[in-house]
Amino acid sequence: MPDTPAGPVIVADEPGTFPYGVLAERHPAILRQVAADTPYGPERRCALDALLVNCTEGAVTPLPAGAHDRDRWAAWGMDDHAGRSWHDVPWLWSESWFYRQLLQAVGYFEPGPWQGIDPFRPAKLAELDAPATDEELAALDALDDLPEGERARALLHGSLWGNRADLGFRMSAEGAEETAAVPALVADDGERLWSLLDGSPAGTLCLVADNAGRELVPDLLLIAHLLAHGRVARAVLHVKPHPYYVSDATTADVLDAVRRLTAAKGAAGAYGHALRAALTDGRLDLRAHPFSCAPLPYADMPDDLRADFAEATLTVLKGDLNYRRLVGDRYWPPTTPFADVTAYFPGAVAALRTLKSDVITGLAPETEAALDAEEGGRWRTSGTHALIQVRA
Repeated sequence: MPDTPAGPVIVADEPGTFPYGVLAERHPAILRQVAADTPYGPERRCALDALLVNCTEGAVTPLPAGAHDRDRWAAWGMDDHAGRSWHDVPWLWSESWFYRQLLQAVGYFEPGPWQGIDPFRPAKLAELDAPATDEELAALDALDDLPEGERARALLHGSLWGNRADLGFRMSAEGAEETAAVPALVADDGERLWSLLDGSPAGTLCLVADNAGRELVPDLLLIAHLLAHGRVARAVLHVKPHPYYVSDATTADVLDAVRRLTAAKGAAGAYGHALRAALTDGRLDLRAHPFSCAPLPYADMPDDLRADFAEATLTVLKGDLNYRRLVGDRYWPPTTPFADVTAYFPGAVAALRTLKSDVITGLAPETEAALDAEEGGRWRTSGTHALIQVRA
């Protein structure tokens, strides 16, 4: 990696900061929602209550001796952090630990009736089945009238913004936002992204998914379009091996999304059938590597995952959490070059991300100044700005 001074690692020890609020407020709310959505019995409810107390007032307690992944978590820092407050360890680590402990509380990994039951599935399905999803899928029909290049760019922006794509998939890089004092798209390497794909039509796109439901659907639509129009010969979709961060996509969520598309009418249904065919014949391959749920940056990825990414023409990482893991969960100066902090990555890499945390790199000085002048620090976490960044 170039000699770029590392920013401080983010921890959640300061009241009033965004990370502190996640641990103190968001995590307890998630536990209450999980208990409300699924009729767990007394044992599981007691475990959820105990986790609520532990994550807000207690210290990191190692997994039990019989946990299937205890050795893996020990290698990921569990023993080093044991006995410390959740607020005093790296925020990325404590967030990931919360979700591992939540799955422990509901018996997700243990033999028995709750094994493999996703505690977030009710919320995922409610979003996927919402009337707004029907409206967004119906809007796809209008894309048929666009030239292929415009259609591809619209789908890219649909993937970028997820369920904020405004009936979408119609957001584009052109328009009023380019001339706004504070643009919604704070960095745009979109043309560089297309040049990588257009230069290798027989290549492989690797996409590391973020959220399920109405945010996964646009990712799948983009993949389907790229395959159908020969921009890539093959796509590899990395999902989580188990539920994570409430809405992160698993294999089951991919299948739910494909079923949702195939049941739709018009262009959405055609995309769904194309995706099903691509899964069947291997042009679309699913991966669920254990490191996808690691509390560590991608700079620490194992060799087999590094080799997987190295084979791709382009790897696209979706969403805020993947961005934090890609560049490192640190308080970087916003003008820190994106290419410098991703120099370790084995191949061309792109980030598609709406801004929902303090981590940011690769901004032009004038963009940072305009954002701070207009919004203070809110632009970092509000989700109202986004970026497309590429390191070839």
